[in-house]
Amino acid sequence: MTGTASAFWLVTPGKGEIRTVRLPDPGPGEVLVRTLHSGVSRGTETLVFRGGVPESQHAAMRAPFQEGDFPAPVKYGYLNVGVVEQGPAKLLGRTVFCLYPHQTRYVVPAESVTVVPDSVPSARAVLAGTVETALNALWDAAPLVGDRIAVVGAGMVGAGVAAILSRFPGARVQLVDANPDRAAVARAMGVDFALPADATGDCDLVVHASATAAGLTRSLELLADEGTVIELSWYGDQRVSVPLGEFFHSRRLTIRSSQVGGIAPARRGRRTYADRLAVALDLLADPVFDTLLTGESDFAELPEVMPRLTNGELPALCHLITYPTGE
Repeated sequence: MTGTASAFWLVTPGKGEIRTVRLPDPGPGEVLVRTLHSGVSRGTETLVFRGGVPESQHAAMRAPFQEGDFPAPVKYGYLNVGVVEQGPAKLLGRTVFCLYPHQTRYVVPAESVTVVPDSVPSARAVLAGTVETALNALWDAAPLVGDRIAVVGAGMVGAGVAAILSRFPGARVQLVDANPDRAAVARAMGVDFALPADATGDCDLVVHASATAAGLTRSLELLADEGTVIELSWYGDQRVSVPLGEFFHSRRLTIRSSQVGGIAPARRGRRTYADRLAVALDLLADPVFDTLLTGESDFAELPEVMPRLTNGELPALCHLITYPTGE
């Protein structure tokens, strides 16, 4: 046996703990990774932490290396960056990203890790899963040069979408959020900011990521005739009311879902999951994405940090978890 590691487990909704786990020796085609950083996605992971995954979505919401079952006990997470300590020679010593939970060391198939480019710092690389979600949404959205676009919800994913769109030629991009403090995020991304009531309408495309009924309603209101809302929000067990009986039909509006669990149809058959993740990591060479890292804690603090992230006491986009170098 390679030895032991420490892992964060959700014991019961609202309560987590760090457990000691046994590690197998890596076999042929496997790697042993020592974690440098992991990231807490304040949207999905806090929903899991409070036990908000609907029973109908237990299978769909499973993370690639999840252990246990919803609602708890479960080991959940998917933003992990570490260094390969054992494995194929071409990966030894390389910094890699993996869709693995919060754990100090782990063994996975070599094909489950993606090498982080030298141009991307290890801490920023935890955002690869988020930027991959944003990239997939824009493959679904297929914006055109010169489009008028709003991104409603300046959380982790919405801000990631805005950062990518800020490079899009000729586009008018506005980041919309009810929190005026998110104006600083928009400035860092190089896009305009507006509170919902002040947002500019007549949009060809709106990307919605606020996970609120009010946000989705406002997204529809901002559309031009025959415009499209790309729905990125995950509502969990919340019921959402949408005004489909007002102008929705007369203006021929569209709401289209986007979910990172599948490759967008526009690229399906021509891009693999590995291709998509590699593009996301290349995009992370831009230091603007550091704006999404809004807090940092040591791994040992996770049982105390997760409740504070969940109840909003610690406001965050992506909260960075840093691991002990000697473990």
